[in-house]
Amino acid sequence: MDASSRIIDLRNLLAERFPEPQIAPQARLATGIAALDQANGGLPKGAITELTSAHPSSGSASLIAALLQRAHAEGQFLALIDGRDSFDPQPLGNNLLGNLLWVRCSKAIEAVKAADLLLRDGNFPLVILDLVLNSADELRKIPQTSWYRSQRLVEPLATAFLVLTRRSMISSAQVKLTLENRWMLRDLQEDVDCARFRVHVQRVQGGKQELAI
Repeated sequence: MDASSRIIDLRNLLAERFPEPQIAPQARLATGIAALDQANGGLPKGAITELTSAHPSSGSASLIAALLQRAHAEGQFLALIDGRDSFDPQPLGNNLLGNLLWVRCSKAIEAVKAADLLLRDGNFPLVILDLVLNSADELRKIPQTSWYRSQRLVEPLATAFLVLTRRSMISSAQVKLTLENRWMLRDLQEDVDCARFRVHVQRVQGGKQELAI
């Protein structure tokens, strides 16, 4: 028996005696938005998802509204940390707002600290940190250690942590998505059909794919 055959036999013997443990698939939070749910089965719980919308008309505000509608329909609560105090609750109505915890911040660093507090609480299925309207200078001042700390906080939780940004900046994000819509003003004045969201998947646990709906 040559050396290569002996190595193969040894590997087979080790595999029989020390089988690899079965790792349960990571839980996902269904959003009701096809472009997000079909991309990765939903938002991963216990992880950071970074959703970048490079264009002002991408519809990130409409996406937040759609996620809140889903939370209301499921009888759950959603936490929104508003990094630039820009969220407009008026069009949503009191019924939906009853399922929302809205944290109003004026600076990005304040919003990151608020997110840390909510992640420590661990009682929200979905925490959204909206930094879309914060300036690039503000965002550059957020150290990467802050994101690694957030990742450690969310890992043991049944919470999905979604961070909305204008440009990709979170190296520890497990999932990186880009919202590619370019809607006109008349589109945003109407109820946006969730099926019209277009999402490009940059990274999902090391993989790459694209989904447009």
